[in-house]
Amino acid sequence: MKRKLIWAAVFVLLACIAFYYFYPEEELPAGVKVDNIVVLKSKREMLAYSKGQLVRTYKVSLSSQSTGDKEFEGDKKTPEGVYFINDKNPNSGYHKNLGVSYPDSIHIEKAKRFGKSAGGDIKIHGIRNYMGFIGKFHRWRDWTLGCIALTDWEIDELYDAVDIGTRIEIKP
Repeated sequence: MKRKLIWAAVFVLLACIAFYYFYPEEELPAGVKVDNIVVLKSKREMLAYSKGQLVRTYKVSLSSQSTGDKEFEGDKKTPEGVYFINDKNPNSGYHKNLGVSYPDSIHIEKAKRFGKSAGGDIKIHGIRNYMGFIGKFHRWRDWTLGCIALTDWEIDELYDAVDIGTRIEIKP
């Protein structure tokens, strides 16, 4: 009897995991151009706006040191502030990526006080190449070095809807 209960529990657990993985999420409406992005670090959410209207909410993974503003290169923190999308890379080591215009003058000065570089290469990106099958499971822990991570299909969707120059605000 105990063995049957264990197998039943394992089956239910696997069914719940499969449901989570395959359950369809909202999609960005076709033809929508995203003109503003807001990242809420504490909620692990990225909000995409078009003409002042919220059109999509993404669940994201951040850096392993996700509390607080980025201070210098290598601190494993995601920066906070207002930036712009300054690059689109379809051949990233993380599926695709959107470059964030970090660092700004404030972060450069802050890093100088530590005697360090402010760094750069902050991106919104997918999952490491050849690991995309992880899908939504990547959200179960923060794993980037300061970037904002989405699933591969989510970065595909956002990549097509965002132009260089799009505003992005990263909040605590």
